[in-house]
Amino acid sequence: MANSLPRILITNDDGIHAEGIIALEAVMRQIGEVYVIAPESEQSGASHSLTLSRPLRIRQLDERHWTVDGTPTDCVTFALNQILLPNERPNICVSGINHGANLGDDATYSGTVAGAMEATILGIPGLAFSLVANRSHDFTESARVAREVTSKALEYGIPKGTLLNVNIPKRVPAGIKVTKQGFKNATPVISEHIDPRGKLYYWIGEERVGFRAEGGTDFEAIDEGYVSVTPMRSDLTNHLVLDEMKTWEDLNWE
Repeated sequence: MANSLPRILITNDDGIHAEGIIALEAVMRQIGEVYVIAPESEQSGASHSLTLSRPLRIRQLDERHWTVDGTPTDCVTFALNQILLPNERPNICVSGINHGANLGDDATYSGTVAGAMEATILGIPGLAFSLVANRSHDFTESARVAREVTSKALEYGIPKGTLLNVNIPKRVPAGIKVTKQGFKNATPVISEHIDPRGKLYYWIGEERVGFRAEGGTDFEAIDEGYVSVTPMRSDLTNHLVLDEMKTWEDLNWE
C-alpha cells in the first residue's frame, strides 16, 4: 500500500442516503480509494442476516456507488463476490456511521456491526462505527474519529478474524479506550395499537435502567466520555466452559 491508496469498502444499515454514511465517505476519501455498497433502505436491527427467501436486486448509481435491496450482510457479500473486480478488492471495510449506539448486547442486533463482521468472515478487516446520540446527529467529530481509527487499522493491521466495534460519544471524546463488550440492564416493552381497519399491530421496544458496571466495558468508556473500541469476532464459542462441559461426553446415550 506504500505506492497506492488503500481501497476502502463502505456499507451501513441506515441506507445509502443516510447522513452518517455520507459523512463517513467524505473522510474515507481523504485516505483511500472508496467504494460504497449499501442497502437501498434502512435495515436497522437486521443483525447478521442473509436474504435467502427472495431474489435480490443490485442498482449501480455511478462508478463508485451501488445499492442492494437487502441487508448489510447481503451488501458485503455482493461487494466481494459479485460487484467489485479482483483488482478492486478492498483492503478494509468500514460500516456506519450508525445513528445511535451499538453497545453491549445491542451489537448482536446491529446491522452496522454485521456488515463489518461479514467482511471479516470473508477475509477483509472490518470496522463498525456508531455515534452514541439518540436525537440530533452532528457527525463531524465521529467522522474524524472514524478516519483516525481506520488510518491506524490500515497502518498497523487488525488481528485475523477480528472486527472492531467502535462507539463514539456525542461530545468531543476524552480519548480512546479498548474495551470489552458490556451488558445492559433493560426490560422489553411491547406496545399494542389498533390500525384504522381495526386490526392489532405492535411495536417492540425496551426500557433501559443502565448497565452492569464491571470495569473496562464499552458502556463505561462512553459514560466517561471516551471512544470505545471493542475487538470482536464471529466465533460464539464460550471457551471458558469447554473443559467444564467435557463430562457431557461421558453420558451414556444407550
